[in-house]
Amino acid sequence: MPNKSKTPKVTLEDSQKQDLAPRNEPVQSRSIRRSKQIIDVTGELLERVGLDDLNTIIIAKEVGISIGSLYHYFPNKYAILYAMGSRWLESIDTVFNEVQKWPLEELEVDDLIDKILAIHLKTYKKQKAILTLVQAMFSVKELRELDEKHDELVINQMSEVFKRIGLQRHIRERERIARLYLEITHSTFLVVVHQNENRAKRTLNDLKRMIESLLKHHLSASEED
Repeated sequence: MPNKSKTPKVTLEDSQKQDLAPRNEPVQSRSIRRSKQIIDVTGELLERVGLDDLNTIIIAKEVGISIGSLYHYFPNKYAILYAMGSRWLESIDTVFNEVQKWPLEELEVDDLIDKILAIHLKTYKKQKAILTLVQAMFSVKELRELDEKHDELVINQMSEVFKRIGLQRHIRERERIARLYLEITHSTFLVVVHQNENRAKRTLNDLKRMIESLLKHHLSASEED
């Protein structure tokens, strides 16, 4: 009796990823612009109405297209948010790639912290509805993968930065310190972007002191070993 071909088993995880994927990857410049417009408008709406009241109907209306046209690009609101979060992570990756080109070995710790915090903070300021997006990445199961990717990205990059400035520790120890950097800066940046100029400046100065103290302590310990 001939073997019957088996239909590949589709797991829940595969189904969720498929639901988050764009309907059609935009190739033509017009489609790319429309996809970007949908993401940008969703960011603006996220600031105005919040995550719970955000839906594809109001997104389509704000963009000025039919709901059917919207579904041609994204199957649901979480797919748009996933694309938005992915684009934010790409901006962070671009920033750290730029940081790795700096002459890190030649920079004083104070100067390094000033420069890296300034360029890192820009990715938070440029992203619309950053606080709501980050909260969604953490709390919405469909987006949680982005939260994990964000943490992994920052930790890996900062671990390499620490190595280049002279923090001679085992990689796991550098990653532990990098995670501390992540937790401190991430939470502080989310506060700073919503503060007035004077208050934000004071908060950033305090953040710099904390990071400088942390790094100088570990760099000093590395020299003693």
